[in-house]
Amino acid sequence: MSAVQRIAVLGATGSIGLSTLDVIARHPERYQAFALSAFSRLAELEVLCLRYRPTFAVVADAGAAQRLQAALQVAGLSTRVLWGDAGLCEVAAHEQVDAVMAAIVGAAGLSSTLAAVEAGKKVLLANKEALVMSGDLFMQAVRKSGAVLLPIDSEHNAIFQCLPGDYARGLSAVGVRRILLTASGGPFRETALAELESVTPEQACAHPNWSMGRKISVDSASMMNKGLELIEACWLFDARPAQVEVVIHPQSVIHSMVDYVDGSVLAQLGNPDMRTPIAHALAWPQRIDSGVSALDLFAIARLDFQRPDEERFPCLRLARQVAEEGGTAPAMLNAANEVAVAAFLERRIRFPEIARIIDDVLNLEAASTVESLDAVLAADARARARACEWLNRHG
Repeated sequence: MSAVQRIAVLGATGSIGLSTLDVIARHPERYQAFALSAFSRLAELEVLCLRYRPTFAVVADAGAAQRLQAALQVAGLSTRVLWGDAGLCEVAAHEQVDAVMAAIVGAAGLSSTLAAVEAGKKVLLANKEALVMSGDLFMQAVRKSGAVLLPIDSEHNAIFQCLPGDYARGLSAVGVRRILLTASGGPFRETALAELESVTPEQACAHPNWSMGRKISVDSASMMNKGLELIEACWLFDARPAQVEVVIHPQSVIHSMVDYVDGSVLAQLGNPDMRTPIAHALAWPQRIDSGVSALDLFAIARLDFQRPDEERFPCLRLARQVAEEGGTAPAMLNAANEVAVAAFLERRIRFPEIARIIDDVLNLEAASTVESLDAVLAADARARARACEWLNRHG
């Protein structure tokens, strides 16, 4: 790597992207924003380009690229603007890039994240859907290319910190009994079940602890986010679904734990701020200042835990089901969920119907073996089409 590491931030205008740029800005002697991407927030991307002066910027389409290129040229920047999936893949695999922050939400981030992996980059994985959709193919590519894969989700980053360095030998071989995946429980943890039929997108997006985008906030409210993280944990740490237990921890101070056979439980604690796992992954195996304040245990005073109620959170049950099933089932779960969440945010369906749509889509087709990325994308497309059919029938 070069003395100053060049970072491609895919999804730069989202919460993870902005937190990454904040950490980068704190350490200009170590990191440089080499490429930035955004989908629809073009004005925000232009501001970021003016501040960080990246070599590349990537936007959704040719028209947006032309507009941004013109604006940056007027401002005197030499930033080259690319567009579309091809542009994302180009910067993710660029020979001058040392590390890629994969923070594009949903299936849209799959191709570019895989491109970074196949190019052998240091990949900071915030796009959990890439592993959910194509876990086996993805991990095969990591092993083949020698890419360094570091998890950014606060829970997976915590697990990574609590595991021994040689955990790739197998969890049982290093004495791990269980992974304890913590969850806040979201805004509806104690809401009466009957009231869930009438909750609004605004209520679902009002997370009690974290500041996140609208889609991931709804996933947190339904606990689908935790279900996706369960699937991701199985791939990242070569765990069986039965070895991963979800624990509701409302304070979001313990980000996850690892239970060992000798009775030890190691936990990673910290304030709920994504700059901590981002800084950890950027500097790994070293440590750098993230800008996050020190944890005040006296102010917290107590830590609570409870089992998740699968009647309240059916999405968690569905995710565990597809984790056991494997094959194309996780890709179909993710696709149906993306369609359903978008419909809920558009007020086309009620909150509990998110899980009903996913369940119906999964019941329409048995999972098949994943042998190629094309098979994953085909399963994704079928699930989206069937979810849209559900919306048309019930809309």
